Amino acid sequence: MNRRKFLGRLVTGVAVAGSASALFPTSAWPQVTTNKLQPLSNIGARSLSIAKRVIEVNGKAASVFGLVQPDGTAGITLEANSQFDVTLSNNIGDPTLIHWHGLTPPWAMDGVPDNPSALLSPAEARRYTFPVGAGGTHWMHAHTLQEQNLLAAPLIVRTADDVRRDEQEVVIFLHDFSFTPAEELLARLKGSRSKGGRAMNHGAMTQGMAAGMHGGHMSGMAMPGMAAMDLNDIEYDAYLANDRTLEDPQVVPTEKGGLVRLRIINGATATAFTIDTGGLAGRLVAVDGQLVHPISGNQFPISMGQRLDIRLELPKAGGVHPILALREGSLERTGIILASPRAVIAKIASRGSANGPVLGLGLEKQLRPVEPLPTRPADHRFALTLTGDMAGYTWQINGGDGLSVRQGDRVEVAMQNMSMMAHPMHLHGHHFQVIGINGNTIQGAVRDTVLVPPMGSVVTAFDANNPGRWPLHCHHLYHMASGMMSFVAYRDGS
Repeated sequence: MNRRKFLGRLVTGVAVAGSASALFPTSAWPQVTTNKLQPLSNIGARSLSIAKRVIEVNGKAASVFGLVQPDGTAGITLEANSQFDVTLSNNIGDPTLIHWHGLTPPWAMDGVPDNPSALLSPAEARRYTFPVGAGGTHWMHAHTLQEQNLLAAPLIVRTADDVRRDEQEVVIFLHDFSFTPAEELLARLKGSRSKGGRAMNHGAMTQGMAAGMHGGHMSGMAMPGMAAMDLNDIEYDAYLANDRTLEDPQVVPTEKGGLVRLRIINGATATAFTIDTGGLAGRLVAVDGQLVHPISGNQFPISMGQRLDIRLELPKAGGVHPILALREGSLERTGIILASPRAVIAKIASRGSANGPVLGLGLEKQLRPVEPLPTRPADHRFALTLTGDMAGYTWQINGGDGLSVRQGDRVEVAMQNMSMMAHPMHLHGHHFQVIGINGNTIQGAVRDTVLVPPMGSVVTAFDANNPGRWPLHCHHLYHMASGMMSFVAYRDGS
């Protein structure tokens, strides 16, 4: 029996990722009732609603947002090289807008408020149409503080090879959750130092170095000499995988000896993780939706906004296999459980016995793209410095005011982090290749979000092939909201 037939015969009521008809079954992500809008002239368009929903977190009801299809399915799955044709409706009572993270739409459809499109008003619907591009694991989210309240969801683009491949796909969407509103969290961060409060939990480097050693190069090594490195700004109430904590995790039925492809999305606003596959050896095959030459291991770092595709071969004896996300520099963790039929599932604590590894660039140095950018000299080179003031919680990109490019240019951007927090830097509308790390030239991965650790440097290259005024920003939500955003702007008439 192949895996498609096997999955089709599983008893309903247990969450099974990898269904051809739904990214997450409604048993994993709850059904949502949304208001019906007036019909639009949108024959052929998929419907996607910005909706309110209720989940359970730590035994309490939590009112959150979501991006759902009419049947309540979270997120959306599309075919590679097809048309992205989606009608997005706003049913939450507040203005908002959605960014299609990992896709390269025309600038007018990118989803950043007033850049150039206006916010989507309550009860308003807007149709988005553009080529979806090649396959990959992507996501979508609000480009506002509403992202903190789970206004985000997977956006998976499957290739013909994905459909033919006899493997089970499991999507894992990570998030950090707080019962405190995002506006209050940000206010606490900005006032914590001046008022003597303590909104931040800054890991000591002695702990960070020890954590970074765990798992070897897969964890991403911390750099020496960074005793004042800051790790986590916010102590969240919970860390979620597919809306659930390890107190009540999603259990994914699997076939003994089956092949599994994990599509992992770090949709957290301010938390980096290390994916731990435990006793299963994983093969990393894609980052940010872009194929890489496989790298084997059982620990893989993932910063905010990044995605990992990891292939697993399950043992023929079956069993229970937790897939954990370890919070950086802390004991907290979340995840899901893969389980074969009749396997006995033991409870897993939401806190481990050792701090999660500190993320660095150890894995990044090893990644090699299956399809690198064509070799050509740069037409423009820009040098940016990432800085921060912890006392007032302000963040900046120095040198980012003049990122002016012409269509057709090869552009190189060097980013030097002079702050004591890491910054996952994301460029809209393009994919870039990592070509330098800490002064060393590499032919690294093609991706859209790269981590720049404290006192580290990363050089990226991209082809200017999508006119607009595109954000380049830190994907730590509160860094971005406090000033760490710049723009790559195409010259008029170019």
